[in-house]
Amino acid sequence: MFGGGTRYVETVDAILTFIEAHQPSTDELIGWHRETFRNVSSRNSIMRRVSYLQQVGFLHQENDRWGLGYSGREYVSEGDVATLLRIMCTRNVGLRSLLYALSAGPMTLSEVSAQQLDTHPAVGWSREQTDMAKQRVNWLRSMGLVEQRTDEYVLTDEGRQFVEDAVVDWADTDESPPANTGLSAGTYETTVHARTVDPEFRATVLARYDQTCPLSGVDQPGLLDVAHVLSWRDYPEYRADLANVLALSKTHHAAFDQGLFTIDR
Repeated sequence: MFGGGTRYVETVDAILTFIEAHQPSTDELIGWHRETFRNVSSRNSIMRRVSYLQQVGFLHQENDRWGLGYSGREYVSEGDVATLLRIMCTRNVGLRSLLYALSAGPMTLSEVSAQQLDTHPAVGWSREQTDMAKQRVNWLRSMGLVEQRTDEYVLTDEGRQFVEDAVVDWADTDESPPANTGLSAGTYETTVHARTVDPEFRATVLARYDQTCPLSGVDQPGLLDVAHVLSWRDYPEYRADLANVLALSKTHHAAFDQGLFTIDR
């Protein structure tokens, strides 16, 4: 969609700079785009780019003139990749869960596509197609969080640092309640004080356990917690480690925190 596996940010920057300076009409924007990005010349392809940037909030149209939207103004004002990443994670469900999944090991495009669909069925693309998965990894490559090695994708050092921070930094973001329940779940520090984590980290963990507690068989997402084996408080370096978390029923989680049973392997 944006051309070149690591040029997504460069492309967005160019589009926003042009629009901020000229507030072009649609025809003027298409003409400039054809001159600047010769590999994408059809009107439909260009407008798909423009529509996506409009949906994310980077662009705003009024009376056939294009200007910066609220996200575009924020990004241009701040001018850093961290702001762009925050905007993209806010507006694109699944980006953070993909980073969490990649922290467990390299993934192919097919594996990325399956992970996104298993964790966030609402994305709704076909399992047989990897175009959307490729777009997601290319956004992350362009922002320096992921790199490609042969046919697999792995986290960079910057990506691993983002994962370590995100499990806490995104803990208070909104998440729709699990289907068919009025319940919400987080991660317990003790049996009485609940600690929430990034909703996309929670979704990633539950998807890895097929939305089921491996000890009790409870399979209602609203009755499941993200439980840390090495404790959140004592081992902060393992907070976002998928090898250190289980999807436990609330009862089993509380029992584990009270030391009524332990896990040997």
